[in-house]
Amino acid sequence: MTRSLPSVRQNVLAGLTTAFALVPEAMAFALVAHLNPLMGLYGAAIIAALTAAFGGRPGMISGAAGSMAVVIIALVVQHGSEYFLLTVLLGGLIQLLFGLLRLGKLVRMIPHPVMLGFVNGLAIVIASSQLEHLHAPGGGWLSGSALYLMLGLALVAMLVVYVLPKLTRVLPSALASIVIVSLLVQVFGLHTRDVGDIASIKGGLPVLHWPQVPLTLDTLRIVFPYALVMAMVGLLETLLTLNLVDEITATEGQPNRECIALGAANVVSGLFGGMGGCAMIGQTMINLTSGGRTRLSGITAGVLVMCFVLFLSPLIERIPLAALLGVMLVVAQKTFAWGSLPLLRRLPVADALTIVAVTVITVLANLATAVLCGVLIAAIAFAWKHADRLSVTREALPHGGRRYRLHGTLYFAATARLQTMFDVENDPAYVELDCSGAHLDDHSAVEAIEALRRRYAQQGKQLRVTRMNDACEALLTRVGGAEAHGTPDDAR
Repeated sequence: MTRSLPSVRQNVLAGLTTAFALVPEAMAFALVAHLNPLMGLYGAAIIAALTAAFGGRPGMISGAAGSMAVVIIALVVQHGSEYFLLTVLLGGLIQLLFGLLRLGKLVRMIPHPVMLGFVNGLAIVIASSQLEHLHAPGGGWLSGSALYLMLGLALVAMLVVYVLPKLTRVLPSALASIVIVSLLVQVFGLHTRDVGDIASIKGGLPVLHWPQVPLTLDTLRIVFPYALVMAMVGLLETLLTLNLVDEITATEGQPNRECIALGAANVVSGLFGGMGGCAMIGQTMINLTSGGRTRLSGITAGVLVMCFVLFLSPLIERIPLAALLGVMLVVAQKTFAWGSLPLLRRLPVADALTIVAVTVITVLANLATAVLCGVLIAAIAFAWKHADRLSVTREALPHGGRRYRLHGTLYFAATARLQTMFDVENDPAYVELDCSGAHLDDHSAVEAIEALRRRYAQQGKQLRVTRMNDACEALLTRVGGAEAHGTPDDAR
């Protein structure tokens, strides 16, 4: 009991700190997507609470994310918010199906250089998104004393976050930073931008609302592409963030359970007029560094965001944006994998290129495109490197024939190399291809051996495939039948 009480207090305070950070982000993302800021707040509250309660990664924070908002701007502008809510519903169902089919394990196929690029790219995105706080209410950038005050308060916030943990850990440094800067502004009567300058957060409970759109094939054709992109971006960001939290906490999350919870949370959010969302790396880092490790911290964050909307809007609207600017800049700095920079010179070229490419594409385009490009670069590099490992050795047979012993894996990238390893014109009339040290991996491998057999046949010579393992023999039989590649006894 004595141990549990400090843990509860720590996780509740972490949830409170995270809730403060969720509010302006959710409002800003809603405005980016041309939606009512309350839709962002409702989405943040619902998704944060539900994924924390039922997801597979305690300590991770999900909410109305900017990566999701960016991909639906065109839909909202052209068709309105009702079509957007249907898109959130459909996207949630896709994520739910993804988890039920247990496809979350596919994240294991994402190489570590892609993870590093993802972290670095999102750190840059977090930092650059804070520049919005430096815009004047009427448009343009802050200047003069208003700019200096904003930057000065942000610097104070950053100093508190860095210095306080060296003095005490009773209070999360991010929460203390927000409180101290808010008190400075109120006590000294400083005039600076606050949360209320973005928009009012006052509202009531969200109500159940089915999207008012015609349920026709035309509607499906409009919303499905956006729903698919939203679902994939949300899943990628969530699963990559889950991996990152696993590394930080030295624990193992459940990716399929997290996908199911995220999909269900998006469905509920869409039904109650909220934005779609996914894991938010910035808020997750705030939660973790504040001591949030259990489901309680995420549930607290979601519940408190709703309480802010219902009861505490006048107080929350007075929080200076400079405090949140300072906290988020520290989050960006701590999120960026600084160790990857000197590592670039020592890594293989393909890995270094993957890190840089994923970072740049995450910043300039979106996470889904970045991860796809990163995996593609890594896959091509892997295929190219392993194609060079295919080799053959030659030996004479007692009756005047020749045996080639194949070593390595034969697959699509190595088939061209295979054709150059045989001296068809000068070989004797009988040639064996010993596959005891090789593995046929795909259809291209089968066709490569068939092409080689035809080359020998055109010279009036015989190529027999021998000592093939069961898996390779099964592939030959399944693709075209053993008779297409030699007689049945050739398989051994």
